[in-house]
Amino acid sequence: MSDVQVVEVFKSKQGGGNPAPIAVEADGLSAEQMTAIARSYGHESGFAFTPRDQASHDYHFRFFVPLHEMSMCGHATIGTVWLLQQLGKLDRQQLSIETQSGTVTAHIQGDPGNDAFIEISQPAGVVSRVDDAGIRARIIEAIGLQPDDLLDLPFLNAATSRIKTLIPVKTPALLDAARPDSPRIKDLCEEIDSTGLYLFCPRPDIARQFDSRQFPKASGYPEDAATGIAATALAFGLLEYGMIEADEQPILVHQGRAMGRPSDIYVRLDLGAGSEQPVGCYVGGYSAFAAEQQPAGEQHDH
Repeated sequence: MSDVQVVEVFKSKQGGGNPAPIAVEADGLSAEQMTAIARSYGHESGFAFTPRDQASHDYHFRFFVPLHEMSMCGHATIGTVWLLQQLGKLDRQQLSIETQSGTVTAHIQGDPGNDAFIEISQPAGVVSRVDDAGIRARIIEAIGLQPDDLLDLPFLNAATSRIKTLIPVKTPALLDAARPDSPRIKDLCEEIDSTGLYLFCPRPDIARQFDSRQFPKASGYPEDAATGIAATALAFGLLEYGMIEADEQPILVHQGRAMGRPSDIYVRLDLGAGSEQPVGCYVGGYSAFAAEQQPAGEQHDH
């Protein structure tokens, strides 16, 4: 079995972060073995392979949750790049990574250690409204909130790699009060072609800072401490809502507080050369080795 190390990704000054079991030498592992690793740890896991096209990519990454393979995972990508740097396996500050969802570029700022900042590229987001009033009411019930707890804005399906449903909540306290009904959320996500509900609210009096929670469709756990791909989807949703301007100033998304794992996700829009609208974005954060490195068992397979 390939050596696995657990990395906390998107950690904040208070600790937190999203645990990502990582294997940086995964050549030879089968899909069944990688699923078993994710199930044993109970977290989405990242695996680094020799790229199929070594002329255009430095690595090929694959991602597994306890129940199945994922096409893309932001925090596992960042965690894998961070671990490769820690282990002295990188000789450059930029990597080209092959994933199921396309080529991802990783930028590395800083030397090996907890102060190294890793960010990865994502394409421009696609946003559409979820206008069905009945579905809106059922989603509100499934997250344990009341209609008056939400901002008077439409729900949006937004994606850079995977579709997330954006749900604007009025206050951080109401955000923390949400209680997901995972089976109902799974059914609703399938109905609206989403991979998770992403609740968020603006931080009062702090520009470009937001609190968030993700309830995934069917990952084998009810909530994520930090979800980079959801944060990139949120950035393009915020543009649609008119909550941010189309510039390259960073957006800071705080996630995981309700789980006791406060995490910080940084997103910046990429305007390209002379473009007034984003041509993509970058999502990044800080990482550290997790205190707990042992598998938790298979209690998350549900």
